[in-house]
Amino acid sequence: MFARLALCSRLPSRIRQTNVGPVSIREFSQAKFLLPRSHGKSFAHRSELKQAKRIVVKLGSAVVTRGDECGLALGRLASIVEQVAVLQNQGREMMIVTSGAVAFGKQRLRHEILLSQSVRQALHSGQNQLKDISVPVLEARACAAAGQSGLMALYEAMFTQYSICTAQILVTNLDFHDEQKRRNLNSTLHELLRMNIVPIINTNDAVVPPPVPNSDLQGVNVISIKDNDSLAARLAVEMKADLLIALSDVQGLYDSPPGTDDAKLIDIFYPGDQQSITYGTKSRVGIGGMEAKVKAALWALQGGTSVVIANGTDPKVTGHVITDIVEGKKVGTFFSEVKPAGPTVEQQTEMARHAGRALASLLPEQRGEIICCLAELLIEKKDEILSANRKDMELATGRLSQPLINRLSLSTAKLNSLAIGLRQLAVSSGNSVGRVLRRTRVANNLELEQITVPIGVLLVIFESRPDCLPQVSALAIASGNALLLKGGKEASNTNRILHQLTQEALSIHGVADAIQLVSTREEVEDLCKLDKMIDLIIPRGSSELVRDIQRAAKSIPVLGHSEGVCHVYVDSEATMDKAIDVVRDSKCDYPAACNAMETLLIHRDLLRTPLFDQIIDMLRTEEVKIHAGPRFASYLTFSPSEVKSLRTEYGNLECCIEVVDSMQDAVDHIHKYGSSHTDVIVTENEETAEQFLQQVDSACVFWNSSSRFADGYRFGLGAEVGISTARIHARGPVGLEGLLTTKWVLRGEGHTVADFSEQGSMKYLHESIPVPQGHIN
Repeated sequence: MFARLALCSRLPSRIRQTNVGPVSIREFSQAKFLLPRSHGKSFAHRSELKQAKRIVVKLGSAVVTRGDECGLALGRLASIVEQVAVLQNQGREMMIVTSGAVAFGKQRLRHEILLSQSVRQALHSGQNQLKDISVPVLEARACAAAGQSGLMALYEAMFTQYSICTAQILVTNLDFHDEQKRRNLNSTLHELLRMNIVPIINTNDAVVPPPVPNSDLQGVNVISIKDNDSLAARLAVEMKADLLIALSDVQGLYDSPPGTDDAKLIDIFYPGDQQSITYGTKSRVGIGGMEAKVKAALWALQGGTSVVIANGTDPKVTGHVITDIVEGKKVGTFFSEVKPAGPTVEQQTEMARHAGRALASLLPEQRGEIICCLAELLIEKKDEILSANRKDMELATGRLSQPLINRLSLSTAKLNSLAIGLRQLAVSSGNSVGRVLRRTRVANNLELEQITVPIGVLLVIFESRPDCLPQVSALAIASGNALLLKGGKEASNTNRILHQLTQEALSIHGVADAIQLVSTREEVEDLCKLDKMIDLIIPRGSSELVRDIQRAAKSIPVLGHSEGVCHVYVDSEATMDKAIDVVRDSKCDYPAACNAMETLLIHRDLLRTPLFDQIIDMLRTEEVKIHAGPRFASYLTFSPSEVKSLRTEYGNLECCIEVVDSMQDAVDHIHKYGSSHTDVIVTENEETAEQFLQQVDSACVFWNSSSRFADGYRFGLGAEVGISTARIHARGPVGLEGLLTTKWVLRGEGHTVADFSEQGSMKYLHESIPVPQGHIN
């Protein structure tokens, strides 16, 4: 039936091994073992690929071979083997369809021919000087015959490092057309998988006949094995595989040949989309090409196997491309039979950008009208909003922590406060976009202006807090920015109605598409890769969310803060009433907020004084759980639980208390353990207060006032997209100004740089021209 079946000499002693060997990929070593799923229907969404039990990995010639097409890309192959081993040791059933025998054999035969010719030439010439040696053209079948054993030995050696056994199977097209051979092949593969052996499959290129004309891809039961793409598809369907991963030298499937202008990577490809694709040439090696890959992928999809075509040669992703695909990340092109009802996130981004430009071109009064309309809708539709919010709250109860539930909750008071803030923003945003910041007369009849313009497309990712949606939307409208919103599923009902109201307000001036709510199954990490479409990411949520986004968004700026570890320092010259009021409000007004106090610093001289006792009594009355810092604990005989970390953001009725020796000691503590968010001093000594305000390097620094004032609405900004602890662009509560950038406009009359050279007739003036207050370009 097949030319050769070679098993490694050491069979596994148990059916399923769980050791991964010396190396592991991310968290994959901790994954749970999978149960077989019923076959017959492919996965509809990428997120479901985590359930894949039986996986075929097809390695194209361009992936396996070196750039000179003579020999194997050993480093690349080793990383692929590592990923396959990790998935195998999770309990998945892995199969590899590989190219590379011809390239490996070509390397060996060239070496042998050169060695043989050099020896013969030396014997005939009787001297060490050798003439140029030419290597004849090598026949592919001979190269395959010479390379198969070496290729298999290499795979076996690599997989042995992970305590995994391999077996080689060589097939031809005839093996699938002969029913008995086909059953034997199927039985052999199932037995190998049962024994936890990874089959390494390849076409027997040493004897393979040419493909049968006009017999390719005629139905589910017929596919001609003329390359490894068709072999992998046939094998995946025969073995009822859940997933076929086809690795090549391109990122995936493009709507036109990669490298051409406007070529776009297709994230999800659906049957019937073939007419929209223009194929380019095939890769530098191999006998397939993208068209062959697509035909094979659609054939496998029709047979019930999901398919992803991705890049296996890019050094940036090769080390995790396979595991990323199985994790459901947006890698390559995913083939799906289920077309979503709405637009893709890429289409939503394009729609938002197009409508955003129209929004930016509106008159300031028109943008203000949209914001006022949204404010009215929040009050008018409050019953519907609160009803949707109650549904989210019911679903969240018992599933989310109390701080998240607090953030999720809306009330009539919150909606009223939102509406007031939006109206305030509508009034103050009149001269935002197009405002002239600077005018310069560069030379006679050559004038330069610097004006404010929108940033472009914003992506705001937020957890729990649905009140964030109208705030951020209003700021985007006022600043003329397009906006993509990605809310947490815990607030899906509330977010949906708030977005509908936002689009209703936008529609009064025909720009409803400028703000889009992403409701597809897009992972946050995938959204962070849309660097060609998104100009700024603003995360609003937990410190973990912000850190994850900052790590994932390697090519897109991120505006935000990862933590809100805010301090209140009570100085030795503080008064009792102010200290108690500021500490109570900073901690207890809204403990889940990022501007709530997390650490209370007490001057050493205040210990065992009535002021200190009153503060402790107040915190106990408010049911605040106290954690003692190391120095504070050392003063106490029976202390509260000692703090695990002085950098903790509790987000609820808990705080840390620590003792410091002086104002300077408090500043040093804040710089060491704080997050540069908001820090407060309570004192009656003006000199001490001014030193604190100047020395503390945080976005917000307050004297005798609650940390809860760190808010765009309370600052008079109308609304905010968040609080930034960055040191460039925007810092502190980010309102309208933080969502604008600038551009330079130069008006001349045919001026050239040559006019200002030594031989030119013009001189630079660089005179400042006064800009009228609120002047709009």
